[in-house]
Amino acid sequence: MNINISGIIIGAASFLIIGIFHPIVIWCEYYFTSKIRTVFLILGLICCGVSLFIKNEIFSGILGVLGFCLLWSIHELKKQSERVAKGWFPKNPKRKKF
Repeated sequence: MNINISGIIIGAASFLIIGIFHPIVIWCEYYFTSKIRTVFLILGLICCGVSLFIKNEIFSGILGVLGFCLLWSIHELKKQSERVAKGWFPKNPKRKKF
């Protein structure tokens, strides 16, 4: 009996990546505002594109998950800005208003 653990590895990596991105989004909004979403877009598209050409299914899957987490973070940056405006999260006092 052969056991294929690829799905478990990709699932565990997905869990970790998603968990790591929650504080990353909060940190990025605090220091850079949601205007940093262009960086998330570019990195997300690069990760998704590169994942298409990787032959190893585990690394390809993990890179695809990373790419989509980066793309989803664009939405979360906007939501995080709304949470800050509502007072649910602290606003960076050093940030200048434009």
